[in-house]
Amino acid sequence: MSAIDRRPPVPRFGHGSRVPGWDVAVDLAKPPATVPDPATTPVPDELRSEIEQAMGRYPNPRSAAIPALHAAQRHHGWLPPEAIAQVACVMALTPAYLTSVASFYDMFALRPKPRHDVYVCTNITCSLLGADEIHERMIELAGDHPDLNVCSFECLGACDIGPMASVNGEYVGPINLDDCEQIARDLDKGGPVLEHKQLRFRRCADPNANPES
Repeated sequence: MSAIDRRPPVPRFGHGSRVPGWDVAVDLAKPPATVPDPATTPVPDELRSEIEQAMGRYPNPRSAAIPALHAAQRHHGWLPPEAIAQVACVMALTPAYLTSVASFYDMFALRPKPRHDVYVCTNITCSLLGADEIHERMIELAGDHPDLNVCSFECLGACDIGPMASVNGEYVGPINLDDCEQIARDLDKGGPVLEHKQLRFRRCADPNANPES
């Protein structure tokens, strides 16, 4: 649950679906979706370059949809229709396709959000180790730190450092209640967050591994 929208749980229908209109047939009379016209869709040079670089890493450029959307979200702070159209224009895809991708994943925001993302893992391992209390404490801190976007997350895949969180994409853990204030302070200062607990600096089985690479 986000600290900024506090959306209630999504109710399920009697058939189990949470998506309204699942049983409505597609309207075949509607005009086909179109790719935005480059002549009328201005794309910032920096964003275009980042999207094109991502496309070049895949045999099928469509596979770059997720990194391209990440690039647009970093540029805009969230994914307004303008950002979706810009990505669609560069990738020669329809905005509807990219919206379906962006609306599926929790890391994309289709509404304005605070600048810093704090995802607290609340799946079974982290929950048993105190993540629910940590999540609640971060929600409280978000009231005094408007730049904090706090969400619970269904498993971040780092059970060995539970309870853990992802802070602007940086995995940190194991964390405790006292670390919550430190996370907020570190973000306010603009420096590394809980640097001594970052996953990248944990000892690795490979003695030649470079934590900076």
